[in-house]
This record gives sequence, C-alpha cells and structure tokens, in this order.
Amino acid sequence: MNSSTAAIHYPHETPPKPGEAINVADGIYWIRMPLPFALNHINLWLLEDHDEDGDGWTIVDTGYGVEATHALWEAHFSAVMRGRPVKKIVVTHYHPDHVGCAAWLHEKTSAPLYMTNAEYLSAHAAAQDFAGFDRANSEALFVAHGLARARPDFAAAQKERSDSYHRGVPTVPTRYRRLMEHDVLKIGKREWRIITAFGHAPEHACLFSADDNILISGDQVLPRITTNVGVWGNQPDANPLAQFLTSMEKFRPLPADTLILPSHDRVFTGLHARLDQLTEHHEQRLAELEAALDTPKTAAEILPVLFRRPLDQHQLVFAIGEAIAHLHYLWYAGRAIRTRDADGIWVFQRA
Repeated sequence: MNSSTAAIHYPHETPPKPGEAINVADGIYWIRMPLPFALNHINLWLLEDHDEDGDGWTIVDTGYGVEATHALWEAHFSAVMRGRPVKKIVVTHYHPDHVGCAAWLHEKTSAPLYMTNAEYLSAHAAAQDFAGFDRANSEALFVAHGLARARPDFAAAQKERSDSYHRGVPTVPTRYRRLMEHDVLKIGKREWRIITAFGHAPEHACLFSADDNILISGDQVLPRITTNVGVWGNQPDANPLAQFLTSMEKFRPLPADTLILPSHDRVFTGLHARLDQLTEHHEQRLAELEAALDTPKTAAEILPVLFRRPLDQHQLVFAIGEAIAHLHYLWYAGRAIRTRDADGIWVFQRA
C-alpha cells in the first residue's frame, strides 16, 4: 500500500478557489463549485470547443442546482469563458451535484445535454419520485435492514431531509443526446471515448482522450476517498459492489501516465496504483465484515465495522446503503447467509 500511495502524484498543490479556474491541460480548465454537505465541493471541467459557428466551450458536469452555483457560473461566463458560447453540456451521471444545474445551463445557453440513457431517465425518475426512486421506498429498505431499530431517531430525522433531490435538481431537461459505451465525442481538437461504469450509478459515463491520455473520471475513480456504492429501494436485492469492482477493470488498459480529472479532491496521476488501492480497500473491508458475521447481524449493526467515525443523517443514509452493498457482495459470493429474524429484519451470518 505504501508503494501505491507513493505512485500517486498531484500536479496542482491547491484546487481552484470559487470563481477561479486552473488550466490543467491545453484547452482544459478545472473549476470547483460548493456543496452543502460534508463533502463540500465538486470539480467541474471546461473544455475549449469549436464548430462551424466558431469557438466556444463544452461543460462537463454542472454543480448543485442552487442560486450560489448559478452566481459562480455567471462569473465563469465572463472570466475564463470570455463570453464565448457553450456548445455542449455533458453530465457523467444523475446525482444532484452533477446534473443539478443542467436545466439552468441548457435554458441559458441552448446547448444540448449529453448523458447516457440510464442516467438521463434516472434523473427524471428521481426528480419526479417514480420508478421506485421515492424516499419512502429507500426508507422501507433501510428499515428492513434494521436501521429504525438501531436508530430510533431515524424516521424523524429523515423528515427533515425530505425533497433533498429536488433541492439540488429543481428540474431536468426534457431533451438530450444519448451517450453509449465506445461512443466518440469530438470536443475541440480532441476525441473523447465514452467508458461506462456501474455500481455507483446506473450508467456512469467517463471520458477518455487517447490523444493526450486524459481521463475525466467522474465519481468512478477518486484519488483519496472511496466512491459510494450502495443498495437503494428500487433494487433491494442488487449487488452493486460487484458491478463497481468489475467496472474498475475497464480502466486497467489505460496508460500509466494518464492524467485523471476526478469529481472530488485534486487532479492526479497514478491510475494503476489507485486502482490497486481501491481493490485492496474493498477486499480488506469485506474480510473484516465477514469476520464480524460470526453471529447474525443486520446491516445497521455492522455499520461500525465499515465506518469508524460519527455519521450525520446525510452520511448515515449513504452508509447504510453501502453496508447493504457489502453484505450483498458476500451473500452473492456464498460467503454469507441471509435470513430474516423474528421481527422480519434481514440478518447476515458468515457461511
């Protein structure tokens, strides 16, 4: 692990401040928007673009859909973007910090939105509370995995978080251009190949430029924190961790010197070292979890094994989803048995 850590390098010591932009490669600028969570920022990318109508920009990911983000976009329009038009809006996946400002930007610039099909439809489903994306559906899942029994304050605290997706995504564009695996998106002088990844989101799009060995990795490959991989109410028996780990192998063939532009933390190099770290991390956590299942336990009861810090209500929701995902991985692999206890709560025990 130490050698892997040493192989990761950050070309820029500090990230851009609000309203600032850092040139990370020829024609590519790194900007950052605030988030109202413990993970308090998202990185966005401005790519110089041009077509028959002249020079402009492609935006990759849009930020949380609130007035503070709009104001920062206005500052970027007149500063680094120099008043040039937006040609394309690319969104990697449907989570609020990525798609939140897509409709606002689309209305302001008339630029087309590019997303994968599953992410586009998921954004609409989450925004309109259908197809099982409603909060009540996930709450029922968490109750079935012991969270209400372990945390009697859970239901009351959840009421304060109602409409959390709507707060970050007031609306979603009703037209888009579909991205698919292996599609090539021409942006300026570069061609970007689409790599789809699964587990964190339904059909997460990453963009890879073979011309310059640059990967816009979204949330799939982050330099220090681990990507959230959770089970949610509309797929209560899913195995997303297996999907996530399988998806990581898609990035192994990329060059060792690939410059990675992640959605959180800093720009970095050391892709293969980071993939090794992430694999080792999940293998270690799964082994610890398996050892803890010497007696039947719910997902809520094993939270301290996976998360050794206090969790606020926002973090708790993602943590329980991730705990279920790890238990399901062991269950599908035959390393754990899943049964219901006397209260009808799912419990897991080492096989």
